[in-house]
Amino acid sequence: MKIASWNVNSIRQRQTHVLDWLEREKPDLLGLQEIKCEDAAFPAEAFRAAGYDSVVVGQKSYNGVAILSRVPFAVTTRALPPLNDDAPQARYVEIEANGLIFGNLYLPNGNSGGSAGYEAKLAFMEALALHARALLDAGRDFVLAGDYNVCPTDEDCAPGALPPTDALVRPETRAAFRRLIWLGLTDAVRALHPHGRQYTFWDYQAGAWPRDCGLRIDHALLSPRLAERLRDAHPDRDERGRNQPSDHVPLVITLDDTPT
Repeated sequence: MKIASWNVNSIRQRQTHVLDWLEREKPDLLGLQEIKCEDAAFPAEAFRAAGYDSVVVGQKSYNGVAILSRVPFAVTTRALPPLNDDAPQARYVEIEANGLIFGNLYLPNGNSGGSAGYEAKLAFMEALALHARALLDAGRDFVLAGDYNVCPTDEDCAPGALPPTDALVRPETRAAFRRLIWLGLTDAVRALHPHGRQYTFWDYQAGAWPRDCGLRIDHALLSPRLAERLRDAHPDRDERGRNQPSDHVPLVITLDDTPT
């Protein structure tokens, strides 16, 4: 089973990119972040013609998440449960497919909005941890994948790419990410590639892509039984070199059908 995550930085600008990638890679599930459109503006029919049904949690001009699936699925939630408020930002959607839960998330960056903006980032991470704990307690198999806006270690950030005060690398941010891992989750990429550059994002500015000045901020965290089925995990770097790309590339994980 192939599951992927991709911050496309506007689905209307990157619709062709996604369709081309789906045709080449044929994932079973693809989580999209930063679609930047309301539900009605999402090109669901174009993806349906390519063999993928969709669930969309959109928002005008900002944020927005969606899941494309070529297998039957049921929607389990359209918001991170502890953050269900009167006007939630479009940052989480979750489905059940092929016996597993797939949570697709777009975690706040945390660098805007001053201290309140950063507190919102940490609150989201705490809510995600509570949700993961509930899924573990229920004995569910799950993947929590998406744009976490977290560089877990110094190795996940090119030298000089970010100052130490950036919300993506602050000690509190990294500690919150570690708390997710300590629940018993597996960072799919680092499980198979413990060291080395596995960047998923290169800024549009300052020649970041040709200089390989990137960040690893897109992650897939697996529950214990799914971690036993992990076969492959990698960012698809080639997408960043295409014409008018997103600043993120797809993160792709492959699971065996049954535990090894």
